[in-house]
Amino acid sequence: LALSTLCSIEAQEGGFSVELIHRDSSKSPFYNPLETTSDRVTNALRRSFNRVHRFKTNSVPTTAAESDLTADSGEYLMKISLGTPRVDIVAIADTGSDLIWTQCKPCSQCFKQDAPFFDPSKSSTYRKISCSASQCIDLERTSCSTDHSCQYAVSYGDSSFSDGDLAADTLTLASTTGRPVAFPKTVIGCGTFNGGTFDEKTSGIIGLGGGQVSLISQLRTSVAGKFSYCLLPISQAGNSSKINFGSNAIVSGPGVVSTPLVKKSPDTFYFLTLEAITVGTKRIKFTGSSLGSEEGNIIIDSGTTLTLLPSDFYSEVESAMTSQISAKRIEGPEGLSLCYNAKDEFKIPDVTVHFTNADVKLKPLNTFIRVSDTAICFTFNSLDDIAIYGNLSQMDFLIGYDTQKQTVSFQPTDCSKN
Repeated sequence: LALSTLCSIEAQEGGFSVELIHRDSSKSPFYNPLETTSDRVTNALRRSFNRVHRFKTNSVPTTAAESDLTADSGEYLMKISLGTPRVDIVAIADTGSDLIWTQCKPCSQCFKQDAPFFDPSKSSTYRKISCSASQCIDLERTSCSTDHSCQYAVSYGDSSFSDGDLAADTLTLASTTGRPVAFPKTVIGCGTFNGGTFDEKTSGIIGLGGGQVSLISQLRTSVAGKFSYCLLPISQAGNSSKINFGSNAIVSGPGVVSTPLVKKSPDTFYFLTLEAITVGTKRIKFTGSSLGSEEGNIIIDSGTTLTLLPSDFYSEVESAMTSQISAKRIEGPEGLSLCYNAKDEFKIPDVTVHFTNADVKLKPLNTFIRVSDTAICFTFNSLDDIAIYGNLSQMDFLIGYDTQKQTVSFQPTDCSKN
């Protein structure tokens, strides 16, 4: 094992990358070859709108922000291993939550999953965390068991839930180089009472948010607080993207722009500051959202499909778009308000998203998506007063997060070659 696995010190020096699998990819356990592109887009929109409720921070107390999730709404999967010897797990990679958890034996109630449950009694490196430990105190909704070990509880907006032991064990990531990278004493949730709408093809959730128990925060010293990803366009969903850590995650070179990462509550989410959006030659000033009118007024999230904007601001953006397109407007799927006949040839106006100190010029693949043989639709929309920069806007960009310098960087990239 020592010869075949990179330790965390080596990872920091050399960096490493892990496969990030879109749930509609042929590499995904969710893959359904009978689904059309239209089916997949429609399903992604449904998941996206379900997911967005978690970001309405004014609708739930801050202390319960993590509880207002939708169980299976993530768009990407990661393969990890837990314990010694290693047990492989496929889980939803989620930038909108923190805790890493999986279903464990002995399970008093578990949802059906294809893979075997993780058995902590067979891992020589598994340890329960005590109630007095900082990891237990820092996590919302914990309690103390009769043996003074920490019990966690997460519940979701769709009535799904996971309760169990807060523990520490070795977490191993399957590096794309073929050499796994092991991180001892990683805090995880070992769920023994779970249920709801989870899919049997996954075993839990990998939290990639900014909170203290997320994978990103726990690896901070090992990877110098850096991670990045490059999301493939939907047309290339048969392949997989990558999530990079440490020195592999540095975004540099031609075309890079960087914007401050704003610290706000809850610390799970990654907040940026949107100043304006330019459509063609028309610049539209952003006046704010339910997240605030100044710094940190938009969340960047890899698990939300569309870019969602407050209704009044979106109306201005849509109006600027329609005034510069002469094609026939048609009715699209529910959740997409601006669609055109895909058989009409028309020029898509340039769209630039102006974050603080970073003008991100989008490509047509970021702003319009073919949803059927007859319809092509705008990838921005409105939903109440929320503002989220979704994954369609992020495709074919190398996006780097530096949680030490508190920046997010964007570089136009052909992600199929990254």
